[in-house]
Amino acid sequence: MDGEDGWARSLWRRPHMRSSVRGRATLLTVAVSAVILLAALPLAGWVMRDWFRNQSENETERTVEHRILELKQGARDNPLPVGEDEAELIQVLALDGRVLAASPEMRRRPGLVVPGGRVLVNRKECPRYQYRCVWAYGVRLSDSVYQGDVMVIAASPLPLFMSLPVLVPLMLLFLLAVLALIAGWTWRTVGLALDPVERIRAEMSEIGAGDLGRRVPVPRGGGILVRLAETVNDTLARLEESSGRERRFISDASHDLRNPISGLQMRLEVALGEPEDHELRPMVQAALVDVGRLTDIVEDLLELSRLDSRAPLPVERIDLARLVRREVERRSSGTTITTRLEPGVFVRAAPVRLARVLNNLLSNAERHAESRVEVAVTRERGLARLEVLDDGAGIAEDARERVFERFARLAESRERDPQGTGLGLPIAREIAEMYGGSLTIQDSRKGARFVMSLPLAPE
Repeated sequence: MDGEDGWARSLWRRPHMRSSVRGRATLLTVAVSAVILLAALPLAGWVMRDWFRNQSENETERTVEHRILELKQGARDNPLPVGEDEAELIQVLALDGRVLAASPEMRRRPGLVVPGGRVLVNRKECPRYQYRCVWAYGVRLSDSVYQGDVMVIAASPLPLFMSLPVLVPLMLLFLLAVLALIAGWTWRTVGLALDPVERIRAEMSEIGAGDLGRRVPVPRGGGILVRLAETVNDTLARLEESSGRERRFISDASHDLRNPISGLQMRLEVALGEPEDHELRPMVQAALVDVGRLTDIVEDLLELSRLDSRAPLPVERIDLARLVRREVERRSSGTTITTRLEPGVFVRAAPVRLARVLNNLLSNAERHAESRVEVAVTRERGLARLEVLDDGAGIAEDARERVFERFARLAESRERDPQGTGLGLPIAREIAEMYGGSLTIQDSRKGARFVMSLPLAPE
């Protein structure tokens, strides 16, 4: 079951996975968009500039045509009238640049151009008295009412953003704004798309070996996320079924073994009642030791089965110091056990299970101790602490987690107790975790120091 639990947790425990996928998708989208926009914006600017220039050309040409028609009809107005949809900047210039007539907007303004010998003007002009450039269009007219050749010219102001010093910053600001919108939209969209995955991951991270009956949420609709959730749920169902079969096998095998072992033990004890000099007595004694070991294995397997299935036991408010004192007094191993017990340290648990934890830790300490074992009960940062310390060789740091694996035994343990099952410490940790605590091996000056922490019981 530890393997199944570890598989489920390692499969889904990916730090920052969601943020990294989201970030990579956003960066990639922004980068591609930036390349496309950098290629498209100059083209868009050129098209926009050409459109505005065409608008100005059309407006100025229309204005010049109307003024020429009026001049040919003998009109000599000054200021020149400005019709609807016509340019407001109009001048009639002599060939030397003198202003002969002008629209109200251009009165007392110098000529936009000096016609000289030119017949047509069609270009951008940036006169110093104008705050922005204009598009000027002019046509030379002969035989006018001004008794000589003149040039009729009209000008239309160009938008400020059509100049490069203004257009480039505007385009950059537009580019940054569009990229910011794309980044925000992508971040939100990818986040919404990954929400079902995050919910599946969160649910998987909370599923342990004891609650394989839970299932991950299946998103609405269809697609790959629905298939992913259904596949995960199918896998959990198979794991639950496999776990149930394993627990049933352990329970059934333990129960089936218990009765013949009990009967065999009884017969061996009866045989030991024979006279001291009976020739089979040493063999019976050895067989009785083996039966005792089998009984311990069966009891450990049954306890593991109950722990894996989270079989409940009545929970009480327990004084840890009193429990330790009672269990230590019952032991008769010959190893000196000293205690350092703080009174009033209460926890909530099943007394029989906490007693099993303590006895498993004491048995382990007695196997490895040279002369003494120390048990301490203290209160620290809202937790009750039970420490069991021996003065033996200790446990190497790289092997401290391995001793909590089921059936795992270090070389020294096999030498000191060849008959051990390798289940005592795993059972002790399972019980500690069942009640919201932990069981770890911590540093000590000499020997092994096992520390169980449990939440304090409320007053």
